[in-house]
Amino acid sequence: EGFEHYRCDRPISLGFNAANMGKILKCAGNDDIITLKAEDDGDALTMMFESPNGDRIADFELKLMDIDSEQLGIPETDYKCTIQMPSGEFQRIIRDMQVLGDTATISCTKEGVRFSVSGDLGTGNVLVRQNSSHEKEEERVMIEMQEPVELTFALRYLNFFTKATSLGGTVILSMSPEVPVVVEYPIGETGYIKYYLAPKIEEDE
Repeated sequence: EGFEHYRCDRPISLGFNAANMGKILKCAGNDDIITLKAEDDGDALTMMFESPNGDRIADFELKLMDIDSEQLGIPETDYKCTIQMPSGEFQRIIRDMQVLGDTATISCTKEGVRFSVSGDLGTGNVLVRQNSSHEKEEERVMIEMQEPVELTFALRYLNFFTKATSLGGTVILSMSPEVPVVVEYPIGETGYIKYYLAPKIEEDE
């Protein structure tokens, strides 16, 4: 449903430099129709930008990178805590936390989800309680918890993830002890983008 035309004869992984992809996408107009093509054993991704009235067509080739897709595999995990909250609120919390420190602890309990930071400037805590009765679905906070989970993450990378806030009004955090957190941004009814970040493990003295 997210594509006007979609064809994929067999599963294929395409590795590319994200910065270079961004440079090419800036060549497209806001209303252009974008077509992506790749051959099975090709070394480039073809990108075509066509204006709505068809009077301008531009095509580019982006060189592909050889990335071992097996190393990117994420094992199936039964997450002990799942948090759905407004993506804008999550972005604001992460941005505010960065003022005080480099790492943040996310704790999921019966009380709600707590974001904590401690640094040279001081400490900060934000508690977000469940609110599943809000009129607007994207403003709801819903927490499903099998057991309490507390993990610590580098704020720098969480802040990178929040650049996807504009894709939708909701973000979903899935956590379990000692496994990467999943930060998922649903994109309407058409798909999603997921980020994975390993927690910081404190070494025993």
